[in-house]
Amino acid sequence: MSQAKPGDTVRMHYTGSLADGTEFDSSAGRDPLEFRLGSGQIIPGLDAGVTGMEVGDTKTVVIEPSDAYGDRDPARVQAVPREQIPDHIPVEPGTQLQMQTPDGQTMPVMVAEADQSQVTLDANHPLAGQQLTFDVELVEIV
Repeated sequence: MSQAKPGDTVRMHYTGSLADGTEFDSSAGRDPLEFRLGSGQIIPGLDAGVTGMEVGDTKTVVIEPSDAYGDRDPARVQAVPREQIPDHIPVEPGTQLQMQTPDGQTMPVMVAEADQSQVTLDANHPLAGQQLTFDVELVEIV
């Protein structure tokens, strides 16, 4: 049997969980995830973990933040005056919003905190700073 190598298109089922066991994503009930190994389509640690697997193999891959979504960056958290956010925009903590950067790019942010005077927005990826564990099954090498 052949092993998955960079450049191969592979299909896999997976379940992703945090260090405390909380599941954050899974392909259960969906088609397997399809991607090309080594292309940057998935996080580096998972890409490396799948490399070398054979069809039918199962594996648990533990990924440190540096090979996933990076460490949390305090510079990506910003408090803005409440009056700069239109009244029709929800500002409950946990709400996902999009803001525009000075150069016109759209960036996803999450409301971290809000009070009458300011709203704290967090542009870190929600999984930044987290060790991730993936249980994977290689279904196919296309």
